This record gives sequence, structure tokens and C-alpha cells, in this order.
Amino acid sequence: MKYLFVVQGEGRGHLTQALSMMSLLEKNGHEVVSILVGSSQKRSLPDFFTNNTQNKLIKFRSPNFLPLPKEKRPFLLTSILYNLFLIPVFIESIFTIKKAIKANQPDIVINFYELLCGITYGVFNPTAPMVNVAHQYYFLTSNFRYTGKKKLEFLLLNFYSRFTALNASKILALSFRNEETEQYEEINIVPPLLRKEIFDKSTQNGNYIHGYMLNNGYANDLLKWSKRYPAEKLHFFWDKKSVGSTTELSDNLTMHCLDDVLFLKYMSGAKAYATTGGFESVCEAIYLQKPVLMVPTHIEQECNVIDALNSNVGVGADSFNLDLLLDCVPSFNPNTEFRHWANAAESIFLTELTSFELCEDNFYVAI
Repeated sequence: MKYLFVVQGEGRGHLTQALSMMSLLEKNGHEVVSILVGSSQKRSLPDFFTNNTQNKLIKFRSPNFLPLPKEKRPFLLTSILYNLFLIPVFIESIFTIKKAIKANQPDIVINFYELLCGITYGVFNPTAPMVNVAHQYYFLTSNFRYTGKKKLEFLLLNFYSRFTALNASKILALSFRNEETEQYEEINIVPPLLRKEIFDKSTQNGNYIHGYMLNNGYANDLLKWSKRYPAEKLHFFWDKKSVGSTTELSDNLTMHCLDDVLFLKYMSGAKAYATTGGFESVCEAIYLQKPVLMVPTHIEQECNVIDALNSNVGVGADSFNLDLLLDCVPSFNPNTEFRHWANAAESIFLTELTSFELCEDNFYVAI
């Protein structure tokens, strides 16, 4: 079967999931004909993604969060107003998606949480069925209970999620856990999409803390902490390409530009992992049996943290207070059930993505 991907380009999670999905499908004889990625002028796509998708990649402008001036947490109202101003640009992007689907004639379109792909299906409803894949769809199910204080933002998040899946044939909600649950409307709960490289990684408990920051403003917090604890080595990753591939902010704090091979190397050898609440890298840390500090920067990541803490993977915090993470290390008990769940991903996804039948009009529908 022929597949076309549409990917939301914010952070590294959806990009990594798309690469994992492409590897899984191609390994089993299917073809990914094109990969469309929503991007913004505020962020550039990481090299690990562009290097692996050059011949298939099509970029288009897409809505994104805007960080505050200190580049920490995004401000929702400012982001909404900024994206409203760009509506004419986004309309052009919708037609870019529509044309790409028509030109490539895929059997299935897989949407990795891109809003404009959902709107394309809501307005034009192309004949190729759309399958949506993201952890955010788990928050729509009765399995998830939001326990935070941002009730309105949580409702807006779920409203946004439904718009990404207009006229979807299937919705696959990535989950930390294999839960006994009934199907929720059109949503099926599935394992996380980990990269094939992680399954071959051996894990060691080294003498440094590994980490990833979505927003670069947190580097100042890390710098202050590193100076208070000069004996603790820190290797963190960000997407600030303008400063070079490696930047020594202090004697014990090294910042690296995103690199998929290097990222997993440091993950597998770390004694602990700190991140801004993204789903994908937290899953990688759980698989490699690392305690995690999660610092959410917006409502999606806050929900990720609430969900992850139900799997006993570490601690959540409002800032990069690595003291909390170090306190977890001595008593940390790895989540061994997660490995079995993640290892089942290939067979589960192949079943979900190939359970379509060809109709008389020569297009596939879910069965």
C-alpha cells in the first residue's frame, strides 16, 4: 500500500514518530510516497529529520505556539492572535496538502496531529482515508483524568485535537500503558512509536544527566544549577542551530543541537533524564529505564506529565530543578511492563494500518 504522511513539526516528538512509522512500513513492503511537514519561521526542522526525508519532504506553513520573550512557556492568547493573522498563509497550506494528496494518490494518509490536514479533510474530504496518530488523542478518552487547574485550556486542547481529526477513518491514541479499555468512539489505544535504534540500545547508568529543552530560555536555569553543582555533568539538547553543534555553557553543562544518533547515545548512558514534557522522549527514557524530570511548557505537556506520572516514571516540576531528579535516582524502580507494550507496536500498527479494504470506487475504507 502507498502512504502519505502529514506531520506537525513542533518539537521532535511527531517528527520522530513519523520516521519510526516510515521505517516500520517500508520494512514490511509498503511505500511512503511523500511527507508533508507543517513548520513556522520561529523553528527550523532538525537535521535528523530532513536528512532522512529529503527526497519525500514538502514543507508548508502551519500554526505554532509562540514562546514568551524569555523563550520559556508559550503564551496562548499571543499565539492565537499571531496565527489568526496568518490565516491567508494557512489557506494556501491547505491547498498544498490537497494537491499533494491528489498528485501522489496514496491509499492511506497518516496525520501526525497536523491541524491543517484535519481541516483539509473537513473541507474537501479526499477519497484516501485518513488515520490520525498522536498521544494527544488519549486525552479525549475516558481513561484520562485531567487534574490540573487550566480547565479552559484543556477543553481548548481537546477541541483542537478533534479539528485535527475531521473525517478521520481511524484515530490511534499513543499511550504509556496497555490498558483494558473499550474502544472510545473511533479511537483505538496503541503503543508508542519508538525508533528501531532504541530496541538495540543497551542501557548503562553513567555519571551525567541527559536532557532536552523545547524552548531555549531554560538554558539560563540550567546554567545557574550547573554552577551550584559543579560535580554534576549535564548533556542537554536544544534546537538552537545558530550557536553551533556543541556549546559549552559552563565546565559541566554542554548543549548539543538535535542529532538522533547522539541523542540516543547520551540517553542510554545517562543516570537520569530531564525534559520539557514531550511524550516521545519520555517514552524513550522509560524504555531505557531512566528516571525522568518533566517540566511542562504548555497544556499538552502538562497532560503528558499527568499521564506519565500514572506510570511511575519520575517527577514533574515547574522548573529545571534537577535536585528533584537526583532525589529520584537511588530509589527508582524501572517500569518493565512498558517494554513489553512498546515491543508490541509493530504488529499492532501493521494491523491497524492495513485493515482497510478496496471498494468498487477504487479507494480504501477502514474495516
